[in-house]
Amino acid sequence: MRLRLFHAPDGTRVAYREAGTGPALVLLHSAGLTHREWEPAVAHLTHRFRLVMPDLPLHGDSEDHPCHPYSLDWYADVMSAFCEEAGGPAAMLGGHGMGAEIALHATATRRLRPPRLVLMPGRLHRPPPDRRVRQAWSLAARAGAVPGLGRLATHAARAALRPSLGEQLSARRNPAAQDLVRHALADVGGNADLGRAWARHARSWPAGTRAEVRDTLPALRLPVLLLWADADRRHPLAEAEEAIALLPDGQLRVLPRTGYLIAYDDPVGLARELIAFCG
Repeated sequence: MRLRLFHAPDGTRVAYREAGTGPALVLLHSAGLTHREWEPAVAHLTHRFRLVMPDLPLHGDSEDHPCHPYSLDWYADVMSAFCEEAGGPAAMLGGHGMGAEIALHATATRRLRPPRLVLMPGRLHRPPPDRRVRQAWSLAARAGAVPGLGRLATHAARAALRPSLGEQLSARRNPAAQDLVRHALADVGGNADLGRAWARHARSWPAGTRAEVRDTLPALRLPVLLLWADADRRHPLAEAEEAIALLPDGQLRVLPRTGYLIAYDDPVGLARELIAFCG
């Protein structure tokens, strides 16, 4: 996979990788990771799709300058422009975690009109079960805005988020997930601009319950796949079961014995479901 760069109208740099040939499928990763979240499933998908896998801003090789707002609307604007340019007007769209929130918001606000949408475990309409953890992260991230603390915040994040966390996020304890976390945090320590950008993101990103999603889901007029894990404590299956009843054209598929890192727990199952739904 070759590294490519896209520059949004406001100058935001989005790094991405492509693999395979066929209809375009854009996959947006979850918070704190990179395009490598999809790596285990790539070999099982490239014979059917042209995979387009960006690093979201504030992640990997993409934009980390503190001049941007890093709000949900801003992410939706940037990634919509990216999808249209890199994926094309007929690109299908999928996301996990933070990537799923961006994909859903961009589609619901008609910034994007993908022919099919795949939402993997992420926050929908329920209160986040790890609310205290999120609040603690938000407070710590905001400290990056204090002069002199931005660099310190990134060193602290790298020290706290050790590679062993990857294996803990895998229901099957896949040791390869350690490399995923190691790669995601490789260039974080000492990046003062990134620390200040995290602070802006923490102030701007919607926190707590997003009750408005209950109104968003019934308005989606396209096929939507909820592709869920059954052992992800952060995003319990019950939320997807409630959400599927709100979708006019929705499907719910569950991958057994999978956790937060769904692609590392069952890459073959993930690929099978994407191929079945997206063609």
